[in-house]
Amino acid sequence: MPQLVLELLKYVFLVMLYIFIARAVKAVYVELRPQPTGRRPSGRRSQAPAPARPASRKGKAARKVAIVEGTSSKGKSFELGDELIIGRADKCHIVLDDTYVSQMHARIYPRDGTVMLEDLGSTNGTYLNRRRITGTTELHRGDQVKIGKTVLELRR
Repeated sequence: MPQLVLELLKYVFLVMLYIFIARAVKAVYVELRPQPTGRRPSGRRSQAPAPARPASRKGKAARKVAIVEGTSSKGKSFELGDELIIGRADKCHIVLDDTYVSQMHARIYPRDGTVMLEDLGSTNGTYLNRRRITGTTELHRGDQVKIGKTVLELRR
């Protein structure tokens, strides 16, 4: 009888090991595949977007994104052209070496005279002025965007 129990435990262990490996491979696949823009991953709770600021600000629209806290890139600024993709992947415009940042985490882009921030389905989320955003949100000069341990600020 003990031999039968040992055989049964061996097969149970193998099944559990297979499930663990399958889930690890799936997690890597989901992290590395490119996310289509405008689509949110299913299963996420939608949260209220960050409140919009009044449109009373006049002057030039912000055209730079500066790193103000976090990585070794602190102090660098990036011109906002067509768009800035932020993440860990080498093809991103702003590459952040942080395990809390997804491969393709977020993007900042101009639209109709305003600047927009879009979370690209990141695992740990994108925060605008300490509030988690989902989808696309308008940015204003002075807003702070937190991605992983890095804080970026929109500047003129």
